[in-house]
Amino acid sequence: MDLSSYITIIISTVFINNFILSRFLGLCSFIGVSKNTGPALSMGVAVTFVTTMASIISWLVYYFILAPYHLEYLRTISFILVIASFVQFTEIVIQKRSPALYKIFGIYLPLITVNCAVFGVAILNTDVFFLGGRAVAGSFLKSTLQGFGAGLGYTLAMFLMSTIRERLEYADVPRSLKDIPITFIIASLMSMAFLGFSGFKI
Repeated sequence: MDLSSYITIIISTVFINNFILSRFLGLCSFIGVSKNTGPALSMGVAVTFVTTMASIISWLVYYFILAPYHLEYLRTISFILVIASFVQFTEIVIQKRSPALYKIFGIYLPLITVNCAVFGVAILNTDVFFLGGRAVAGSFLKSTLQGFGAGLGYTLAMFLMSTIRERLEYADVPRSLKDIPITFIIASLMSMAFLGFSGFKI
């Protein structure tokens, strides 16, 4: 077991190839849900859970169904169905088991279904960890770690943006730049800062 390759996957997905700030996936929720730290962190935790589980389930679907029967062209629709079904299942379980937590998540949980970052992780896993229709060594664990790392990177970006936006509430921002315009400027600066990690060799 090569531990360094697994650590590399986590560091890469959190910092170097951050799904929001480097790959520009999941920007809708990044802009819409990052006004306050509480909801931003809740969304980040939910997305981390879903990306991890979606990575596991989509790997199983691809490995046992799509690849053996040469149905790779059904990958997109299969993964969308997997993600949508899993999010619905998660929502039902949380609503039944913990109504208080369900109330905290509110609309954020169903929004994960249409979060392109979740779908992007599933697609990336099959592109990177399957070569010629065959799984590379340790691909299941690597796919799971990549899903988990992508969620951590998403949570980090959400947390940083929400804390900055909370501070901006007390800043003297010009009227023409308030809310969405200043948010896009901050997101651009954060993205440029994270691009600095791309020079690291690990």
